[in-house]
Amino acid sequence: MAEVHDRPPEQFTLRLRRYDPESGEAPYWDEHTIQLEPHRSVLEAILQAKDRFDGSIGVRCSCRQAICGSCGIRVNGEPALACHTHLDAAKSGAKDGVIEIEPMGNMPVLKDLIVDMDAVHWKKIRRVTPWLLAKQPVPEREYLVSKDSMVDVTQSMACIQCGACVSDCLAMEVDPGFIGPAALAKSYRFVGDPRDDQQFERLNDLAQDPQGIFDCTHCFKCVEACPKDVNPMGQIMRLRRIATGDHHIVDQNNGERHEAAVTGLVRNYGLLHEAELIPRSYGGNSWFAKFTPAAGKELLASFPVIIKGLLRGKVNPKIAVFGHKIPSSDLKSVQAIFDKIESRPERYELNLYITGEDEAPAPAAEPIAAGVTYESGGQDAPPTSPEGSVNQ
Repeated sequence: MAEVHDRPPEQFTLRLRRYDPESGEAPYWDEHTIQLEPHRSVLEAILQAKDRFDGSIGVRCSCRQAICGSCGIRVNGEPALACHTHLDAAKSGAKDGVIEIEPMGNMPVLKDLIVDMDAVHWKKIRRVTPWLLAKQPVPEREYLVSKDSMVDVTQSMACIQCGACVSDCLAMEVDPGFIGPAALAKSYRFVGDPRDDQQFERLNDLAQDPQGIFDCTHCFKCVEACPKDVNPMGQIMRLRRIATGDHHIVDQNNGERHEAAVTGLVRNYGLLHEAELIPRSYGGNSWFAKFTPAAGKELLASFPVIIKGLLRGKVNPKIAVFGHKIPSSDLKSVQAIFDKIESRPERYELNLYITGEDEAPAPAAEPIAAGVTYESGGQDAPPTSPEGSVNQ
């Protein structure tokens, strides 16, 4: 049944963050009260405020259908598409009932809600060579690609380049040079495409870059921010797995060695052995790694942090030296998992765009009178007339 919007217009107060770099003035907040139906979008509210109260409000928009990605903003501190956010939902998420609207983060503000996408977002997209580098020789008719291979890259292809993930990326906040979630998700679109001829070269480039795939901190903010479920962090993890698991790229950032150290320690101890993690990440996955120059240098650099941890009781000297101990039966269970996974002839990745089953939705509650519902097909369902209407 189509959704019916019959609620009358209501008043909503918008608190807009205003800023014009050319004016030389500091940013400030500006409030406007508009009147619209609750199901209308935040974008419509901004445009009404611009039309009726202040024509100088700067906002970028285009399709109004959550397709172009132009109207990315922050609503109540969270990234969103203005055209895809309903006023009633925005008001319910506001602290004081006032809808707070700001420009996206991690990008320079041009004016009010308009950010300089070219200076950050598009610059990083260009960094990853966002086009197909075709295998040679080019076939006379077309490349033949399996359905699963194309569905595999569909998730990253769903990106509308709105910049929401860039806006909320904590790694970019600390390190603005980080290539970022949007660009790396775009990179997987071609790394995962069997028609591309430069998979190793792309991965090696991103792995060796200090601000590449190993600069992601797994904060999940990009996953939460994305309005199209692209899961940028998931694409970054897949880039890592292919780089280390398939091509065995040993990078200057110790990403591959760190991964081997973590998995090796968990296999041997059942839990992570923190004291061994640093030396093995820099000197190789063995007990003797701590005696290598690179590991020794890193351990010395970490010494002040270790001393602070000991003094504050955050580090147990015995556990730090000898590691955690778990029952032998539990350790064997952990190692059995490793044996099962490693015995597979090839790595198996669960891509929900290909694998898995959709659960059947629960029957919708159908109204029989004002404020009264029943479950379709239930034992208490009232009889219906031949035309399907409910007999009262």
